[in-house]
Amino acid sequence: MVTNSKRVTRCSQAMAELRRLELVSSTHEKQESVVQTIAVLGVGRVGSAVARTALAAGYDTRVAGSGAAEDIELLAEIVIPGARAMTATDAVSDADLVVVAVPLSKYRSVDASMLAGKTVVDAMNYWPPVDGQIADFEEDIASTSEVVSRYFSGSRVVKTLNHIGYHELEDDGAPSGTAGRRALAIASDDEAAAAAVQDVLDRFGFDTVYAGPLATGRAFEPGTAIFNGAFSQNDLLRELELNLHPTH
Repeated sequence: MVTNSKRVTRCSQAMAELRRLELVSSTHEKQESVVQTIAVLGVGRVGSAVARTALAAGYDTRVAGSGAAEDIELLAEIVIPGARAMTATDAVSDADLVVVAVPLSKYRSVDASMLAGKTVVDAMNYWPPVDGQIADFEEDIASTSEVVSRYFSGSRVVKTLNHIGYHELEDDGAPSGTAGRRALAIASDDEAAAAAVQDVLDRFGFDTVYAGPLATGRAFEPGTAIFNGAFSQNDLLRELELNLHPTH
């Protein structure tokens, strides 16, 4: 059995990791074009809020449901004005970042092959009372994003945006440098992908803390203090430490 200490990065080193990630982000921006286009898969409350936030931050934003673009054109026009309704395939084809915001029970309905090579934000949560028990997550001790990442095996998966309410995403953002600015946790096995998402969340209006690999995403899944609360960057660091190393 894999021990917790082998599965997570020590959050006592998180500030150093955060500084290092900022350097990675800076280098990443110089080596590759910054994110300009975001595709959001899922047009429910979460997906719509993410799309509106992306539009407000100045991103070229596409949205897609599970069917034809025509099926959601009117919804997009009314609920997400400015976003382009497309098929999922067209929406992600040249997107720099893809946000998967479908119910977790339907994650396998998303064609993994079309996300190959993409940076993918997993904004999904496991809700047994709503989704029912899903064997993928009940029978595996891994974090939900680790399971999702196995399915999207050709993608660079980043866990975030799952621990903020859709209404809070639009209401709680603040300019960079604002005292007490709300922070969101990021987990990913790919540091360059995490750095790119960090930059996007900054433009969305939030500070970030890189928790470590995808395994650390369990620290901000449903039922945790982080999931249920709102924290500044320093407070989020402390909560991650308490969650991942409760006896430390």
